[in-house]
Amino acid sequence: MFKRVFWISFFLLLTACSKNDKPIISFYYWKTNLKFSETEKEVLKDNNVSKLYIRYFDIGLDPKTKNPFPISPIHFQDNIQVFEIVPVVFIQNKVMLQQKLDVKDLAEKTIRLITEINEKNKINCSEIQIDCDWSLESKGNYLKFIEQVKKLSHKKLSATIRLHQVKYFKKTKIPNVDTGVLMFYNMGSIAPDDLNSIYSREISERYLKSLKKYPLQLNYALPIYSWAIHIRDQKVIGLRSKMSFKELRNDKNFEQINSIFFRVKQSNYKNGVYYEENDLLKIECISAENLKEMAGDLSENTTQPPKEIIFYDLDEFNLKNYEKNIFEQTVSCF
Repeated sequence: MFKRVFWISFFLLLTACSKNDKPIISFYYWKTNLKFSETEKEVLKDNNVSKLYIRYFDIGLDPKTKNPFPISPIHFQDNIQVFEIVPVVFIQNKVMLQQKLDVKDLAEKTIRLITEINEKNKINCSEIQIDCDWSLESKGNYLKFIEQVKKLSHKKLSATIRLHQVKYFKKTKIPNVDTGVLMFYNMGSIAPDDLNSIYSREISERYLKSLKKYPLQLNYALPIYSWAIHIRDQKVIGLRSKMSFKELRNDKNFEQINSIFFRVKQSNYKNGVYYEENDLLKIECISAENLKEMAGDLSENTTQPPKEIIFYDLDEFNLKNYEKNIFEQTVSCF
């Protein structure tokens, strides 16, 4: 009798722990105009999504003055009052490489524009996220910028972290933020070979063990996007977004020559892009099995379980490539 009660209690405890510890599902939204499609609304509802990471604007360099300036600020066309919104600002690394960069001024202008967008759209945010793939050469300005944003915004601050910044954190340093988001994608080179530049388990395994030594609390961003790499004469000439296997298979101008490559049968224009006869398109995508594999590998190599899994990115084109319960299946691996 005692053993029976023990095992029932143990099972209930395990069940309770799994429910309480399971990460929440969030999404990045990376389009300039925020307007949800019916498919996007359905996914948000079905997965009880309460938090969205929305790209507010990029920061680049003015070609003439070489001064930082905002690129393509977000326009809200849908009501987002039911969500907790985290403004995300993507900063090109070349901005942080400027030797005479006025870091404080840039931080002030960044917060001012975020505030203007929030006030215009009646958004009250408690967190800001900075997205920048800083380098050894730019880390000085970047780390100072983070300090200024944290000091001036009086909000929780998060930052995106790349795999190399985890493994070599003693050199790249750790930004003074409350949490980091490990971007578990864009692992390889965009090349005319047969490797997937978005995700490679072989490449990820070179970095995964470093997670246990990384002192910053991390959440994880996983990819659900795809693209086609346009190749001519064994040279990459561009990335083509929102192009699927199904679309190319149904186009008489293209023929599939193996599991990932299509050949252009005759020269043509498609979606405003010119394709020359014998050009190649390499489709890079992430399968449901890939997502669960990523989650399993991350779970095995972390000492601090993530509180969130953020999928990149919320777009009808991406969502239609997966079954309805894929996001729930993925987070259940943690």
